[in-house]
Amino acid sequence: MDIVTRAKNITLSPNSEWPVIAAEPATVGTLYNGYIAVLAAIGPVCSLLGLMFFFGGAGIGAGFLATIVTYAINLGAVYVVAQIAQWLAPKFGGHADSVAALKLVAYSYTPAWIGGVFALIPALGIVTLLLALYGFYVLYAGATPVVNVPKERAVTFTATLVIAVIVVFAVTSAVVGAIVGAGMVGTMG
Repeated sequence: MDIVTRAKNITLSPNSEWPVIAAEPATVGTLYNGYIAVLAAIGPVCSLLGLMFFFGGAGIGAGFLATIVTYAINLGAVYVVAQIAQWLAPKFGGHADSVAALKLVAYSYTPAWIGGVFALIPALGIVTLLLALYGFYVLYAGATPVVNVPKERAVTFTATLVIAVIVVFAVTSAVVGAIVGAGMVGTMG
């Protein structure tokens, strides 16, 4: 399935798309190369373009650095959250499968990644946040078909994984801020 169709289907009809995803063969490499690497670039690139369009050349060096760092850290964060999902799944009656956990996390991030396009207009950042929150529902919808968490435990599994996502997001945001801040100080001195 092509990337556009998959992104549309998982965003608009996750309940029918998850069984399809669960049945598909995949590897960490195919998920990263064919999906994650492309969609994870939307937000950082659109943020850079929004910075350029709305603020001219001011801060473009730091913006470029932020784009690269954010993209790289986001690629790693997906993997970290997938490892947490793999570890958590058996504790909620599911299966510990690294590829299935990566599928669950990667495809659940899709609404947030698509929402990254709204970074082109910084004032629309709230739309990205709303789509990211919708991604938590997408995650919940995939817990049973993808990692086999029983339906009656899917809410608790999802809530626990969401807490992990928030912690990973906070840590990655702090790292990006520290690197970009250091880069800005380095260019001023």
